[in-house]
Amino acid sequence: MRLTDFWNRMHRHFGEPYAESWAKDYVIADLGGRTVEQALADGISAKQVWHAVCQVVDVDSRLR
Repeated sequence: MRLTDFWNRMHRHFGEPYAESWAKDYVIADLGGRTVEQALADGISAKQVWHAVCQVVDVDSRLR
């Protein structure tokens, strides 16, 4: 998954302004206690991060 696809999915699910805030503030245990932003910065793949997001929020099946 490309990073642009990841952010498109985040924006479609959360809405553009909230997606950025959520990615900055919400800590996900499956990402080692990191936020989305931290995980991506640490080199975790966008696909792995997206799967972790899908585990903690009810994402529309069309975005999975």
